[in-house]
Amino acid sequence: MTATLNPITSSATNPKYSHLAQPIKIGNVTVKNRFMKNGTGFFWDDPETGSYVNEKYLDYFDELAKGGAGLIATAMGPLTRDLDAKMPGYRITDDRYIPGWKEWADTVHKYGAAAFGQLFHLGPMAPLLVNVPPTSSASAIPREESPRPGFGDFRAHTVEEIEDIIQMFIEAAERQKKAGLDGTELNVACNHFVNNFLSRAWNRRDDEWGSQTMENRTRVAVRIIRGIKERNGEDWPVIVLMNAIEVDLKDGITIDESKEFAKIFVDAGADALEVRGEYYTWTQDVERRESLHFPDMYLYPHRTGPIDPYVDASRRGKGANIPMAAEIKKIVDVPVITVGRLDWDIAEKAIGEGKFDIASMNRRMLADPGLPNKVLAGDVRDINPCAGCMTCFDSIEHFGAVKCRVNASLGREREYAITPAPVKKKVLVIGGGPSGMEAARVAALRGHEVVLYDKLHKLGGSLPVAALVKGPREDIAGMIHYLDRQVHQAGVTVHLGKTVTKAILDKERPDEIIVAAGGTHEIPDIPGIDGRNVMTGQDLHKLAKAMLQFVPIEAARTMHNLPVARNVMIGNHVVVMGGQLHGCQTAEYLLSLGKKVTIVHRGSKEDLGEGLLEVFMKPYLLYWLEEQGVEFITDATFEKVTKEGLQISTPEGGRRLIEADTVMTALALQPNPEVVRLAESTGATVHVVGDAGTPALMVDAVASGSAVGHAI
Repeated sequence: MTATLNPITSSATNPKYSHLAQPIKIGNVTVKNRFMKNGTGFFWDDPETGSYVNEKYLDYFDELAKGGAGLIATAMGPLTRDLDAKMPGYRITDDRYIPGWKEWADTVHKYGAAAFGQLFHLGPMAPLLVNVPPTSSASAIPREESPRPGFGDFRAHTVEEIEDIIQMFIEAAERQKKAGLDGTELNVACNHFVNNFLSRAWNRRDDEWGSQTMENRTRVAVRIIRGIKERNGEDWPVIVLMNAIEVDLKDGITIDESKEFAKIFVDAGADALEVRGEYYTWTQDVERRESLHFPDMYLYPHRTGPIDPYVDASRRGKGANIPMAAEIKKIVDVPVITVGRLDWDIAEKAIGEGKFDIASMNRRMLADPGLPNKVLAGDVRDINPCAGCMTCFDSIEHFGAVKCRVNASLGREREYAITPAPVKKKVLVIGGGPSGMEAARVAALRGHEVVLYDKLHKLGGSLPVAALVKGPREDIAGMIHYLDRQVHQAGVTVHLGKTVTKAILDKERPDEIIVAAGGTHEIPDIPGIDGRNVMTGQDLHKLAKAMLQFVPIEAARTMHNLPVARNVMIGNHVVVMGGQLHGCQTAEYLLSLGKKVTIVHRGSKEDLGEGLLEVFMKPYLLYWLEEQGVEFITDATFEKVTKEGLQISTPEGGRRLIEADTVMTALALQPNPEVVRLAESTGATVHVVGDAGTPALMVDAVASGSAVGHAI
């Protein structure tokens, strides 16, 4: 062990989570509990100045370590000999990076966590990140035959290059030891360099590095593991992150092959194995063909057809990799780690059953770095719940800093630390949606007297409607429960079922007003829009909100006899006016009710689904809607609604009647100036947050509310 860990643990352990609370050894390093934060990119570094460890990075890991994770791994920047490449990722490619990593290790150790650094070489993924000559893989594979055509054409690594990359791994691990880390995680997963040699789909070589034998396929991984042990000492712990299955990939890794890999890795010196699947999804457009390690996205929106027997699809992705991990655990005597939308209850049960040993989490610990301590203390209702919305991954795939829908403090831990307000004020919040609740929560924690008014009888604003329409894949219900609880615990005075009027404002006499009243629905001004066969977005929201005052969100979607689902209100054939996020997700919900759907969009085909996340969510949903028979009509002008349906015109001057039982508007929201003017009439300082000012996504609503709460 290279550093002394301060044995700080949670102040109390709830017996319900006794297995998660148990310490475990990886090599000679004792990990204080079974929670691991796995390695991921953050894009908080500055490639222009060398991608050194910086204050923002240290601040997040300080919060994470303080939150109780026993094992913290971080993904160091991709290995490369090109030290001048402007490639994102905190570097470990030269000795000058060692001091920054020592600061990182000291930060993690301060709270008793074990500090591991994940090493990887991008292999054929390099063109996604940096402008370099055609990159290399285990084999030269024509683009049209590649498991990932989006990577482009690539040549085969030469033997000299393979040997050099192996040395890069060993040198980087030596720097990790010099920096005071506790161990190395070797990434042989995804479709990176090392995995290319393990997988028959990627490896078509005919030399000693080829796929003819297990010895050949594992040669790169074994050489790296043994090389690290020789350089750092046999007692230096190595975790191997591996693909147990390349799901749905022709000639991809199978569970039987990965069990052989696992035994070989352990024999070579691996002290633990982190097991996951790499999921290959096949779409209509080879440019959008994807592979991913998010099982919930593999199952999105509604996967049909056979599913690998070692993928647990029973919880829409939660714990999907557990059967793989359980198979690996049967044949090795080192700790087995797994990952994939695990929550504390799933992990506690599976660890107790001996299926794996350590629960690795990423997105959940971006949403709430304090998750482990809260679980072990039994305070699970105070965990800020990851919605599985993929905002974080979408951000980094577009080369932007990682951000979180529900945790506006991510990457701003120092700036957004809760500090007492210099002047205590009376703050009135109009609206109990996500932006209003977040603003009220933060302002109250900082010592302001906060009063919140909402015209509904439950907090949540439009979130319950979103939960109903989106369904159980995204944990929006959990977001509502969390913010509601935090608002009350922070001491906010909440008035429900009351619309704010001038009289209320005069009575309250606030110093500052936060307008979080939500946006207004666009209703096209065309003949027939007020007809009995029309349900506007405003009508749907009113109806759903009224119903959800009495019916739990979790039950509402499956209760097809509720008013919103009855054929007397929504006919069998529905025309949805609007093809952006609102229209596409409304169409998904209508299909779940057995409706036939046509989407009519005023914009072009290219901006269908605008607002949906570009990575996975947008293409997957659009492809699925088309497969379900949804007709998309673009570049349309809404002319009028008749008893028979919606009449439109096209740019060419033609007219068309789209027959429908129900015409439904699902257009983007508009700002809410009326409430803003009312607030401004008081003379108080007014802040507008969320959709009331600039309608956008949930992540933007929470961020705007948090910003104002911290600024007042």
